[in-house]
Amino acid sequence: MSRPPVPPELPEAVATPRSRWRMQIVWLVPIIAVLIGGWLAVKAVLEQGPTVTISFTTGEGLEAGKTKIKFKNVDVGVVKSVTLSRDHRSVVATAELVKDASNMLVDDTRFWVVRPRISGGTVSGIGTLLSGSFIGMDLGASTKSRRDYVGLETPPVFASGVPGREFVLKSEDMGSLDIGSPVFFRRLQVGQITSYSLDADGKGVTLRVFVNAPYDKYVKNDTRFWHASGVDVSLGTDGVKVNTQSVVAILIGGLAFQTPDETTGQSEAAVRTEFMLFHDRAEAMKRHDRIIESYVFNFNDSVRGLTVGAPVDFRGIVVGEVAAIYTRFDQAKKQFSIPVEVRLYPERFTSRYQSGGSGGRLSSDPHRMAEWLVSQGLRAQLRTGNLLTGQLYVALDFFPAAPKAEVNWSANPPELPTVPGGLQSLQDSVTSLVAKLNKIPFEGIGKDAQKTLADADSLLKQLRTEVMPQARDTLAAAQTALDSANGALQPNSQLQQGTTDAMRELARTAAAFRTLADYLERHPEALIRGKLEDKK
Repeated sequence: MSRPPVPPELPEAVATPRSRWRMQIVWLVPIIAVLIGGWLAVKAVLEQGPTVTISFTTGEGLEAGKTKIKFKNVDVGVVKSVTLSRDHRSVVATAELVKDASNMLVDDTRFWVVRPRISGGTVSGIGTLLSGSFIGMDLGASTKSRRDYVGLETPPVFASGVPGREFVLKSEDMGSLDIGSPVFFRRLQVGQITSYSLDADGKGVTLRVFVNAPYDKYVKNDTRFWHASGVDVSLGTDGVKVNTQSVVAILIGGLAFQTPDETTGQSEAAVRTEFMLFHDRAEAMKRHDRIIESYVFNFNDSVRGLTVGAPVDFRGIVVGEVAAIYTRFDQAKKQFSIPVEVRLYPERFTSRYQSGGSGGRLSSDPHRMAEWLVSQGLRAQLRTGNLLTGQLYVALDFFPAAPKAEVNWSANPPELPTVPGGLQSLQDSVTSLVAKLNKIPFEGIGKDAQKTLADADSLLKQLRTEVMPQARDTLAAAQTALDSANGALQPNSQLQQGTTDAMRELARTAAAFRTLADYLERHPEALIRGKLEDKK
């Protein structure tokens, strides 16, 4: 048997020392991961933008992690959380903005929720129907930083930086105006209403309007603003006039402004200058006098149809207006009267020279001038201004035949004399006529008339019984005579034949006379000698 092969000798194991770096290589990956994470964390911290809180009355359209904050339609932040305030009256949205937005968070920066809205004739936020609501942002001009804000309930009408100026208007009421209602100048839309608020005393409202450049330069210190809402219809001597600014103003309201021609050279109004808002153009463009004097006209007529604000007219020129209407009882005369307080504008009583000079006020002393005018017959009278509505106005005119009167300067305000109105004079005349008619003895006249009628009836009876039969006989005889005359005039009647023969004889006689006349004309001696015989 063969012997098994002898295995080769195994090499001797040699111990190798352990490397110090093996453990560090194993932890290299985690260390690198930690370093990367730390770098990312530091970078995130360094690039993290500011955080702001914005309060809204409602959380409609706000979603944490989805609702964006946009400035000029560029994303500048996102809402991180939406919670209720501590008093549960509002919603607090916490948002994180980009790092570059730090200098945008100043004291007067504005935020609002952009959602579909219809206001003041403008439609906004339609795009949010598909993309969802977002928070709009507008920069302020302040230098003071801020991190908590109260969001606007309505978007601002204009963004910051838009050229133009804002003005303040005072009005008794809002009318049909709203935020965003247009402002017109010569029927061009040049601005909008930005906000409004009720005055602290509750007696009016304050509106703020923004007029875009370059139209803001037309707002002067004497510029007049008025409601341009609806349709203004007026009836004048040249027919019916309909005035309106635009269809938008008819539907949603609006404002308009204009500067009187005589004051267009004034300087431009400063920002936030306060103006009065009038009800219509006629009231706004009415002359506003600086000098006002109050007087009282005491009327005994009925003032039905006379209202506060009615004009005081002097021969077609409005020189004042009615300020108040009262009643007065005279204890001595036991009579009621109607004192009408008026405001007169002396500046409108101006004179011009015949040569066309500028002239001026009639007198610098109003008391002396009033006494002179009253001495010349100046009186106040109520007249009808509109036959359809029965509206009255106070007319100043001269009545030379009016009784003498004086100005009562002891009264406050002074009292000027009056004369009865045309209607009152007519009533007095009718009353006087009725009094005269009452003095006429209509009862005696009636009795005499009845007696006369009885006599007339007796006369008629006598005519029927006595006169009428005789009249019939007379008419019958006249008819017979007419028949006889008609028969005599027939062609074949004897009278006609005899008349014909007589006419023929008359003709022959006339011919004989004519022959005799001719003969005597030739032989006048025949009247003495006779007719000579013809010689043979």
